[in-house]
Parts: sequence; C-alpha cells; structure tokens
Amino acid sequence: MNAREVRRRGGRVLPWLLCTAVLGMGLAAGPPQAAAHAPRLSGYNQIYRPQVHFSARRHWMNDPNGLVYYDGWYQMFFQYNPYGRRWGNMSWGHARSRDLLHWQQLPVAIPESRRFMIFSGSAVVDWHDTSGFGVHGRPPLVAIYTAQPRAHRGPQTENLAYSTDGGRQWRKYPGNPVLNIGLRNFRDPKVLWYAPRHEWVMVVSRAAQRRISFYVSANLKTWRYTGNFGPAGDTRGVWECPDLFALPVANRPGETRWVLKVDVQQQGPDTGGGGQVFIGRFNGRTFRASSLHPQSLDLGEDYYASASWSDLPADGPPVITLGWMDNWLYAQRTPTAPWCGVMAFPRRLSLRWQNGAYHLLQRPIAALARLRAAPHRFGAFTAARGRTLLTVPARGRAHEIRARIRVARRGQFAFTIGSSDGRRVTLAYHGASGRFSVERTGRYRFSKAFDSRQSASLADTRGTVELDLIVDRSSVEAFVDHGELTVAERMFPRGGAYTVRVRAHRARFVQTTLWALHSIWRRP
Repeated sequence: MNAREVRRRGGRVLPWLLCTAVLGMGLAAGPPQAAAHAPRLSGYNQIYRPQVHFSARRHWMNDPNGLVYYDGWYQMFFQYNPYGRRWGNMSWGHARSRDLLHWQQLPVAIPESRRFMIFSGSAVVDWHDTSGFGVHGRPPLVAIYTAQPRAHRGPQTENLAYSTDGGRQWRKYPGNPVLNIGLRNFRDPKVLWYAPRHEWVMVVSRAAQRRISFYVSANLKTWRYTGNFGPAGDTRGVWECPDLFALPVANRPGETRWVLKVDVQQQGPDTGGGGQVFIGRFNGRTFRASSLHPQSLDLGEDYYASASWSDLPADGPPVITLGWMDNWLYAQRTPTAPWCGVMAFPRRLSLRWQNGAYHLLQRPIAALARLRAAPHRFGAFTAARGRTLLTVPARGRAHEIRARIRVARRGQFAFTIGSSDGRRVTLAYHGASGRFSVERTGRYRFSKAFDSRQSASLADTRGTVELDLIVDRSSVEAFVDHGELTVAERMFPRGGAYTVRVRAHRARFVQTTLWALHSIWRRP
C-alpha cells in the first residue's frame, strides 16, 4: 500500500483519548429541535434502525447491485433474502428514489430459482436497443448478474434479465447464460458502455485467481475476452465486486484517468475484507495501472462491495457510489431486527493529483444538506479537558458534524462517539506522525472481532485537518480533508443512546458546526 496503508490492531489509543461520555436525554449545546416534519413511515424506528442510511424494511441485505438511473429514478437493487435476517435465498431486492435520500422499497425484482441463486451484478440502460429487448421504441433496462448453482456444484455464470417498464418487472433472458467459462469463482459483472468503440465492456472477477477479466460485446448477449488485470496489491483474500469508471483529474484540466476498484474478502480472523483502488488508463480492452500500489478505499471495518450508478444525469457528479456498511465477520450476528444490513451514505467521487500520485476523493452527495435542520455553530475553542458536543437519547436523530481543527506539530485531537459502558468509536489525529486513526471498542458479545484499530497517513494537512462526520443510530462515517480518507464503522451503543465528545492537546477547534438530520423514513 502507499501512504494510506492500513495498520490493523496495532497499539492502543493514548490515555488522554479515553474520555468518559456523559449521557443525557437531550442535546448538549446542540441545535434547537426542528419544526414537525412529514409523517414517519411505519416500521423504521427500532433502536438501531439508521435514520439517514438505507436498510430493508425486513430481512437480510448485503451488496448493492444494478445501480442505474432512468426516467427520473435512481434504481437500487441489492442482495436480499426475502425469508429471513441471515444470508441465503439470494435474490435481487429493489428500491428506488428521486433524490438518493428517500427510498421506496419495491417487491423482489429478480428472484432465485430452484436451481440458481441470484448473485451480484450491474444494470444499464440499453439506449440503442443493442439487445433487442426494447418495445415500442422504449429502451430496456438490462441487468447482468451471476447465477450461483444452489448445490455449489458447477460454474458461476453471467446472465441477463431485462425490464421494459422502467424497472418494475423483470424477465430472465431465455438464452442464459451469456458467459460461461467453467469457473466456480467467476462473478460480480460490472457492465458499461465504452463510447469510443461503440460497444459494451464487462469487468468480472476471477475471484480465486485474484484477477479481473475484461470482455466486450455489441449486443450484451455475445461476449469476447480481451484481457486480465492482476494479481496486484492486496491478494490475501478472494477478489470480488469490481467496478470501473472514468474521472477527470480536478487540478489537471483536460486530463482523465480510469479507476478500477476491487474488493478483497479476507478469510483471516482480523478482518472481513475491504476495497482497493487502482488508477490508470483503459482503452476499451485492457486496463493499465499507473501504480501497482493501490489506494485503500476506506479505513473503517464496514465498507464493502461498493458500486457506481450507471447512466447518471449529465448535470450532476460524474460518479456516485454506494457501499454495504457491514462486515462478513459479524454481519449476520448484529443486534438488529427485523432487518439486517445497512448501506453507507451515497458518495460522490473525484480525482486529484498530489505529491506525485493520483488520489481518489470521496465525499457525501450534496443532497445531504436537504436533511439538515437549523445549524448550531460553536465558537473557536480548545478542549484540553474534553468537551461534550452532543448527547442523543435512544431512538434519537442522526447528526452531521463539521469541524476544522488547527493542530500543532506535536498536537492531537480525538472525537469519541459512544456510550458510557465503553461501546464507542474514537477518531483521532496525531500531528507528530501525521496519522489518522480509528479505534472501536466495547467487547460486544455477538463478535470478538468487533473491537478493532486502524490508522493511515494523511497526505498533507499543513497544520489543519477538516472533518465531516455523519453519526447515525448504529454507525459513524467520517470524511477527512475533503474525502482524502474515509471511515465507515458500525456501532451499537447500549440502549441506542450515545454522546459525541472531543478532546485535544495543542490543537484548536476553529470552526465547528452541528446539524440534526431529518429522518429519511419520513415522506419527502
């Protein structure tokens, strides 16, 4: 890894970071409560139910699939068990949104069959009807997914389903599979339209080989192999859920680079997996990385299988992604019901050239601002003795916190989010080393692997660190220095009540703003 290499489970947080959180039943120096909002949707108010992150109304959910925008709707499909809150019976669940905030869950889109489960994949709008699935001049939506044999015998294959009514009803293509190379670990196709060659490209994982394969097609039905990428970077686990997209380089006008994202599902005792990013060039046939030392996608334990939306509006961000905010080490045992599984907040991506390398930046989508209640702004302060910014009761609201902190060369600061029994997440920056760390503690009964610690270097703070936090009922997401580094962590404070407390040494909080966030489970 490069400057963002992850050091897991090394050392402990300094004693001055072990702050005690003081619980209460309201906000501590927080914003006034907003006026009554629209009626709450029923069934979305359990203690740990996230209020600004998507979760299925009931049952198990994992990887986002088939993210596509069409006719004013952001379509989100996802790995779904329609019958229970543990993994199994994999089908494509379905939800849609006008604004990427408020979601309407729909019936199962692509159900399992007696022979096959429906594993991960992608979806596109076939604008030119190359597949021939369109009707009356209306372009079809085409989903490309992996079929997994139920008995785990035989190969994984790539298959098609299509919709001619904007995504409500789907039909499986009778000519399936459209790609079968005889491998048992050949999955998670990402399909995109490559305009310079007027053809489709499929990026798919040869998981056990730690390779990403490329195929091309004129009609989505017949595919031709063009090359591989890998092994490279992190090869400790199987490779899954590849994604490929182009981004302009923000500070180098006229320059564009391609980003290949690969998830690594590690089978060891310390981590359940994570994403790595290679940046380079793509010619419609093969991908060449500028460096074989990848960038880590997220410092936290809970960001996996992220995928980008296809066919986004031209007047918006070029790339928006969504990830599963859970971890295979403990996802099926988390204390939630009647649902299991949460999506991270959607992220808008950009590229920047800095210190001789390309850096992928990830930030919350701008629509987050629509959820904010009135801001509460803190004057400049130091926090050598600690300061409580926020106290949230059980079933409380989600919050966003933005802070700009000036840190001396040997200074440090920390945010601690959690409950007084030690269930907490601590985000800290250490000026002497230039490293940002996250530690999650609590000795949760459902998993010995839940306690964890990671750290990574920041590229160049120049004495100032900017931090944007989204704190929900059972998660924390952090975006550091405009998204140079991100953190996604689940947390389960006792009773669902928590505080946010800060502490600093030779550091000053220059600007700090706090917003309560309206629940997405209210009618928009």
